[in-house]
Amino acid sequence: MKFLDGLDSDLKVALLAQLRDLWTYTSTALEGNTLTLGETAFVLAEGLTISGKPLKDHSEVVGHARAIELLYHLLDRNDLVSQDDLFLLHGAVQTAIVVDIYQPIGAWKRESNGTNALTLEGKQTFIDYASPVDVPVLMMEWLAMLNDALNASLNKEAALIAYTNLHQAFVRIHPFADGNGRMARLVANLPVLKSGFPPIFLIDRTRRRDYLQCLSAYDLQIGPARAGKALLPESALRDTFQKFCQDCWHASLDLVAEMKERQQVRSV
Repeated sequence: MKFLDGLDSDLKVALLAQLRDLWTYTSTALEGNTLTLGETAFVLAEGLTISGKPLKDHSEVVGHARAIELLYHLLDRNDLVSQDDLFLLHGAVQTAIVVDIYQPIGAWKRESNGTNALTLEGKQTFIDYASPVDVPVLMMEWLAMLNDALNASLNKEAALIAYTNLHQAFVRIHPFADGNGRMARLVANLPVLKSGFPPIFLIDRTRRRDYLQCLSAYDLQIGPARAGKALLPESALRDTFQKFCQDCWHASLDLVAEMKERQQVRSV
């Protein structure tokens, strides 16, 4: 990955560990994981559990870190990202021990899903995601969008736009029974990483409400994703989410800048 260029081997290893830890912590914390950043780093580095914390939380961070490694491996390939690649990533993200035929792991959802949301007027409502029947067609369209972005030469602004579009489209479809948020925050980063930039991830759980409001406001305005209709209709709300993602990018960009500065000190 280009953002590692010019760094000594130990600094590359340290930077990748920092990015893995923060990416895993922020993404799992948004879904309710109780491990702190320090505890997440400890679990991933030492392979040990934290006393008093749920086993589920440990499994989630280990699974997410494994998914990051799988994501990096996809960058080394020359072929297109496929449905099976997404299923493999989903299997890493989803670490539930109990098998449920209605909530399959590594396969598209079999039941409808949705979420409660607040309108801009503060009224409670319900958002339906794409129908299970439409998911295969919609995800073919999504994969085409992803592979087009991976095959393009993207500058920083274009990489941000690709991330925003892929993230928002994936969440609109919600193709899996569970783990869709974590998956979206992972796979939307493929064009960002391929273009030589560090990943975009959310800063911390304190911004969860802003994040969900950005996504739900667009869904409420546009309506559910449906096969045969535009996956991402134009709306000013897409610009709002793009600005939010741009703000969140500073976390990883700052880590890279700090490590580059350390390298410069070494090189003097």
